[in-house]
Amino acid sequence: MTKAELITKISEDAGITKVAANAALDAFMESVAKTLKKGDRLTLVGFGTFSVSKRAARKGRNPSTGAEIKIKAKKVAKFKASKELSGKL
Repeated sequence: MTKAELITKISEDAGITKVAANAALDAFMESVAKTLKKGDRLTLVGFGTFSVSKRAARKGRNPSTGAEIKIKAKKVAKFKASKELSGKL
């Protein structure tokens, strides 16, 4: 499902315009990004938890040359589905 398809589905289910659904979805995504940037967690009961995880620096290989390269440490977004959501799959 693409973002456009999701916006259409939200507008139909909620009985609102696509413009309003797009604004709501954009506000949700921006709020999640700001929360994660601060290093906090976002828990949606019955859906799941968004969090930030630290990935350590490590060594890797360039697949085309086989040369060893250094991969820097970084923070990554993580999502863990709730039991309720997992049960619906």
